Amino acid sequence: MWTRNISRTIVCLALLSAVLPAHALSQQELVAKLEAAGYTQVSDIKSTPEGTAVKAVKNGKEVRLLVDSSGQIKEQK
Repeated sequence: MWTRNISRTIVCLALLSAVLPAHALSQQELVAKLEAAGYTQVSDIKSTPEGTAVKAVKNGKEVRLLVDSSGQIKEQK
């Protein structure tokens, strides 16, 4: 019985690792991703239930961004 539970746990973890991203972006990786997308002055990085909220500047205008768990960048209104 104990061995069966361990086997099920291992199978579940293997399935989850195939579906979920390997790891969340580090702060340095996040800033690099945003800079590569044309954003500068990245600041006020906060984790939220929806993703990571960020303030940045693009084309001389301050914008609020949300970076979701898949790494997509969305400008907030």
